[in-house]
Amino acid sequence: MKKFEHFLEDKPLYYKEIDHKRVHNAYELLKPHIIRPTTIHVVGTNGKGSTGRIVAHLAHHSGLSTGHFSSPHILKFNERIWLDGKECSDEVLESNHQRLFSILGEKMSDALSYFEYTTLLAFVVFENCDLMVLEAGLGGEFDATNVCDKELSIITPIGIDHQAFLGETIEEIAGTKIRSIQKQVLLAPQPYDEVIEISKKIANDVGADLCVCPNRNDRKRVDTWVDPYELQEIAKQKGWGNYLIDNASVALQALDILNIKYDINDLKSLELFGRFYALTPHIRIDVGHNPLAASAIEKALDDKVVLIYNSLDDKDYEEVLRVLKPKVKRVEIIAIESQRATTLKEIEKALEKVGLEYSYFENKINKDEKYLVFGSFYVVEEYLKKMENNVSK
Repeated sequence: MKKFEHFLEDKPLYYKEIDHKRVHNAYELLKPHIIRPTTIHVVGTNGKGSTGRIVAHLAHHSGLSTGHFSSPHILKFNERIWLDGKECSDEVLESNHQRLFSILGEKMSDALSYFEYTTLLAFVVFENCDLMVLEAGLGGEFDATNVCDKELSIITPIGIDHQAFLGETIEEIAGTKIRSIQKQVLLAPQPYDEVIEISKKIANDVGADLCVCPNRNDRKRVDTWVDPYELQEIAKQKGWGNYLIDNASVALQALDILNIKYDINDLKSLELFGRFYALTPHIRIDVGHNPLAASAIEKALDDKVVLIYNSLDDKDYEEVLRVLKPKVKRVEIIAIESQRATTLKEIEKALEKVGLEYSYFENKINKDEKYLVFGSFYVVEEYLKKMENNVSK
């Protein structure tokens, strides 16, 4: 049996077509050997990582053994499998990989995709937890995280993204995500009214209880929205934008639905690395990559910034740049290593079309300016590596 690190290296990250039955067959092999904790499934386009981590962080600090599975990672795979307040160690991943591989067998283990296998690995790691928080990868209905039952589904804001896999319209995209629901559903504030209507219809069809969080402008008229003064104060201390306050409010309501007690002050020790994260007093990093994320970031920025940017080729990078433009002084393009990266010439064309001044990132930061590193996990990863190399030289 290969060691986990080498086993993962042999699996491609992307597939043109995926056999959706395969992971269900694998889960049926695994299911008799593990215990499933109370499960929260987080589905949506934006805010899945931060919402899920806030739930997991507060539940852990309340005394529950808690696991949080998220994706992708920024620097190291271990970031994806978070257990009781910290990333899993190499030793925990290795021992659970050996157990999973022995249960599934070589043929099935080799056949599963990178995401499918690591999802099932998280199930094994988390089997002794009280609570398991699962972040869907790409969709919902056909996502590997949707193979198991769940006590609550959280639907974070849904927007236009991954059209090649999920559909061209907001109705198609929302439908494939929301059809993953089962018993109880918490719908976060949505940028599209269509998502609310689709959620109501699907919840009615499957007999699920649906709780709809109101949009920010409607909150004064709704008593059930969780937005306490303490949260506002903590958010101010941590420099969170309104969208992170929204995500935290949804997380608190999710815990309330499941009758999980928490102390809101435990948010003070929470680090949302990569989510509008203040790396230094004048540099923020964010792994967002689509127009919906760009809109949230544009509203969260107080001052104009130098944007360190690049994009994957399946993203609407021209629209992202157009949305961010009011808060951008200039753009510094950073080269990234990915088979899905947009060509630099295409990024240049988009910048010229939008009317933004640009140059290439030369591993230098002017301390008299503010910076935003944004565009994808790959962009943030590349930036961190370049700056680490600068320090080590």
